[in-house]
Amino acid sequence: MIAEIIMNSSVKNLDRTFDYSIPHDMEEKIHIGSRVLVKFGNIKELKEGFVVNIKEKSDFEVKEISKVEEKDFIDKAKVSLAKWMAERYFCNVSECIKLMLPPGTGTNNLANRAKEKTARFIRLIKSIDEIEAEIENKILKSEKQIRALRALEKIDEIPSKELEEIADVTSAVLKTLEKNGYIEFYEQATERNPFLHKVVAATQNLELTDEQKNAYIAVENAIDDMMNSEFLLFGVTGSGKTEVYLQLIEKVLSEGKTSVMLVPEISLTPQTVDRFISRFGQEKIAVLHSKLSVGERYDQWYKIKNGDAKIVIGARSAMFAPVNDLGLIIIDEEHDTSYKSESTPRYNVKDVARYLAKEYSVPIVFGSATPDMDTYFRAQNGDIELLELTKRANNASLPNIEIVDMREELKNGNRTSISMNLYESIKQNIANKKQTILFLNRRGYSTFIMCRDCGYVAKCKYCNIALTYHSKENRLRCHYCGYEVLPFNNCPECNSKSIKYSGSGTQKLEEEINKIFPSASTIRMDVDTITKKNSHEDILNRFKNENIDILIGTQMVVKGHHFPNVTLVGVIFADGSLNIDDYRANERTFQILTQVAGRAGRDKDKGNVIIQTYNPDNLAIEYSKEQNYKVFYDTEIKIRKALKYPPFCDIILIGFSSENENNVVNSAKFIYKSLKDKIINNKLKIILYKPVPAPVDKIKNKVRWRVIIKCKFDDEIIKALNDSMQELSSINYKNVKSVIELNPTNMM
Repeated sequence: MIAEIIMNSSVKNLDRTFDYSIPHDMEEKIHIGSRVLVKFGNIKELKEGFVVNIKEKSDFEVKEISKVEEKDFIDKAKVSLAKWMAERYFCNVSECIKLMLPPGTGTNNLANRAKEKTARFIRLIKSIDEIEAEIENKILKSEKQIRALRALEKIDEIPSKELEEIADVTSAVLKTLEKNGYIEFYEQATERNPFLHKVVAATQNLELTDEQKNAYIAVENAIDDMMNSEFLLFGVTGSGKTEVYLQLIEKVLSEGKTSVMLVPEISLTPQTVDRFISRFGQEKIAVLHSKLSVGERYDQWYKIKNGDAKIVIGARSAMFAPVNDLGLIIIDEEHDTSYKSESTPRYNVKDVARYLAKEYSVPIVFGSATPDMDTYFRAQNGDIELLELTKRANNASLPNIEIVDMREELKNGNRTSISMNLYESIKQNIANKKQTILFLNRRGYSTFIMCRDCGYVAKCKYCNIALTYHSKENRLRCHYCGYEVLPFNNCPECNSKSIKYSGSGTQKLEEEINKIFPSASTIRMDVDTITKKNSHEDILNRFKNENIDILIGTQMVVKGHHFPNVTLVGVIFADGSLNIDDYRANERTFQILTQVAGRAGRDKDKGNVIIQTYNPDNLAIEYSKEQNYKVFYDTEIKIRKALKYPPFCDIILIGFSSENENNVVNSAKFIYKSLKDKIINNKLKIILYKPVPAPVDKIKNKVRWRVIIKCKFDDEIIKALNDSMQELSSINYKNVKSVIELNPTNMM
């Protein structure tokens, strides 16, 4: 038998199959999806590959497979998914397969991978009657040995370390019992349980509103009929989307099938997990996200694979979990950009979900208060069934939203980050013992340092980007590559001492709030404060349980959180997401403002939101005041259509980067010319733009250029791009990295 193997490599020339003979003693162990080690070329050490097909014979003289990982890691369906992804996202099949492997299995050495955690257990091998008789007849006299045996009589089997603690005995006592034939030691796998210390009160199903019932019934019918249907659960913030998810998952669970629930942020995962544990218990749930240890993720992966977990919750990587009996996919906050990978493979998890839903004939539910424009466009066109929740679930009203023009604040002499309206509202909230969230989408202390005499701005020496000042560490830091340097008193260019720290980040805002409201308790949540494991969960729990007055944070505090005592939200600088080189700037701003506003007044008390801006007339800011997504959509979609932007076309970004600027520029120009020739010769319907430097034209000391095309993505476009890239590889511009990205979320 012959195995067709794809090597585990990102080298484009190796993205093809190689034939290897399957030794007779491995024939029962090797199947499509197996990971194997083989001799490859003249390389001495064994190389890893993945079996993608098995056939009777080969046309070549072949080597034998040297070693196989016997566990069945990926099945035939996952291999097919990897091939589909590789073609769609212009990467190697092996790079896609690696997404589907157990966590901690990324090394070439099969012996040096994450493994099951085992512990030394103990069990009785003498009967309880025999033991009691020996105690009664004084044959067994040691009090410590008797304590250990009587503890085992009640428990039957237990890890040896736990028995030592329970019975208050040493390992020497247990060894004596083993020697005398009372007990035996054995190794057994134990789960590294991320829910170990979670104590969550059980909850029951809530009564659904009429709108929730209608949404539930529509999806329930698709589940019953095993239909590959798509639904958009479009509900205002606080409308009870999660309760609909919970009851749909209960329906799927009753049929013995598995549900996958995706959430965009790690910070959302604990709250979601708590709600699911309270409804279904720990045993049926597995969670997958990057803040778990590799061992915990490994155990959760196998909990899913073995069928013990029927509810999978996690970030985008959870879509690749080894589910064998899929019944439902839910993608919450579906508009979020984190569902698109920005590293190879540059996949969109919504596309992957659609592929799997079709394979398993199951429905997908997309949920959001501010849907992605493309998703809502498809719902308007009837490709997705629209399910609307127009009211908050507990009859709470939507918050009042006020726009503050910060230009007027400056005219009135207020140069702080807090407008007078926001100041008075925070003061009143503190007096009423209510909580406040302040949102600022910039971390750090100051956003840049500038010389007022010559205009010099401190920039990263590896990236063409301004350094951010972090006062706690007293460092200037690059948020792209991590480069750090001590701040300076004199300008490096003109030696002037007129150094100005400009802009405000969350760290500076926290300091400012502590000065203005010295008696108020504050807590900050951004990338700098959640570096430790579970720190995001600890911050959210402290804010909620300790009734801290003010939570200051970046986008982590915007989405999905439910804090009943929060009645005020302040947006410090609403213009940040407007000033980006991206056609979605208005959409992103509207989504952020609507989502953060949705954190206020989710319980009985009325919520208030104050949005501070220097652009009060911008359509995204103006429409966010009304919290009317449909009006915003109707305006924005006309602009998209006129300018030929998604959803009316696809955007493909071809990026080049290298330390050698000439090679980068030449590569970009070559691809441009190659594609231009194909447009003329093959009459391709492509709008092709000339190569230009990327908006951030240097990162990690690598110069960056790009070519952008607009088209309707199809097989013809895929072929044209692959052919052009193949032509480029034959020129061999050294050390140039190229990427092709379909509908990128980050145009920088």
